[in-house]
Order: sequence, then structure tokens, then C-alpha cells
Amino acid sequence: MKIKILNLTKENLKDTPEWKNHPFSCKYCIYWEFPELCIDPLKEEKQEMFLKKLQWLQKTHKIFGNCGKIAYISNKAVAYAQYAPPELLPNSKNYQAGPPNKDAVLISCLFIPQKEFQHLGIGSQVLQNIIHELKERKIKAIETFARKNNPANPSGPVAFYLKNRFKIIKDDVEFPLLRLTLSAH
Repeated sequence: MKIKILNLTKENLKDTPEWKNHPFSCKYCIYWEFPELCIDPLKEEKQEMFLKKLQWLQKTHKIFGNCGKIAYISNKAVAYAQYAPPELLPNSKNYQAGPPNKDAVLISCLFIPQKEFQHLGIGSQVLQNIIHELKERKIKAIETFARKNNPANPSGPVAFYLKNRFKIIKDDVEFPLLRLTLSAH
């Protein structure tokens, strides 16, 4: 199984994996970027959500640079990851264990929606790709709000991040804040 991991771009955002439940794909999810618009899922329109996500992506590329990854197997997108400074992900300040530290980049999503692609090491490869990139960019640390009680959550399970050397820095019943300090080269 050959995995290809690409940086997230406005051209490949449309490739993001889809699933049956709301929000149906990370390309329509604006939970982190525009929490004020995520009030009523029944009123959300996919095309509008996609355009908002695209708007956020373009703005974030200008301010921060690359902010995501898509993993492909046989040209099919199977995983999505998104990260940025916390100020570009405004919903991060609403978490009990938050806010994230200003010296860190926040992984808001690292998700493999289809079960047949889970537990194959794809998430670890995507995470290692992110870590390598952010080390190269001289980022000091990576943080995330991982979930304790639902491993299928788009933010990823706590156990996954602990296995990948993250430490819980602010605990919470459901979404603790985890951190990985990146060593200098």
C-alpha cells in the first residue's frame, strides 16, 4: 500500500474524503474557522461551507503558509489534516482545556473517516509529515485537543497522540490539550 501525502491546496481541497453524516467531509466543515456559522446543521449548505473553507484556506496560506495535508492511496483521498496558529482557528478558545499556547501550531483535525483505512498507520504517517514540516519551518510546538471517549472523532483520539510523544498539558473530561515540543535542528 503506497501512501502519498500532499500539502493542502485550493486545488486539492475538493478531494477531501466524504462520509454519510454531517458535515459530510472536512471540505465542508468550518467548525474551527467560523464557529459562529455552525449553529444549525440543517441550515448549512455544502457549497457555501466549501466556499468559506476555501476562503479560510487562501487567507491562512497568505498569513501562515501550508496548513494541511491530504493522504492518498491509489489516487483516492483517505485522510485529511488541518493545522494553523490558534488565532486562525477561533473555536480553539472555546475549549475547557484551552486556549492553546500562542507559541504552538494547533492541529484542529487529523481524520481518516473510512474504517477500512483506519489502524493502518496512515494517521501516524500524516502526523510525522506534519511534524517534519513544522520542524523545518522552525515552529516551537504542536498542540491539539484530542478526544478521550470517541476514537472516531475528527480531532483524533488521545491515545494516538500519546503514542506519538505528545503530552497532556491541560486535562479535561473529554478534550484535553496535548502538546509536542519540537526540538531544534
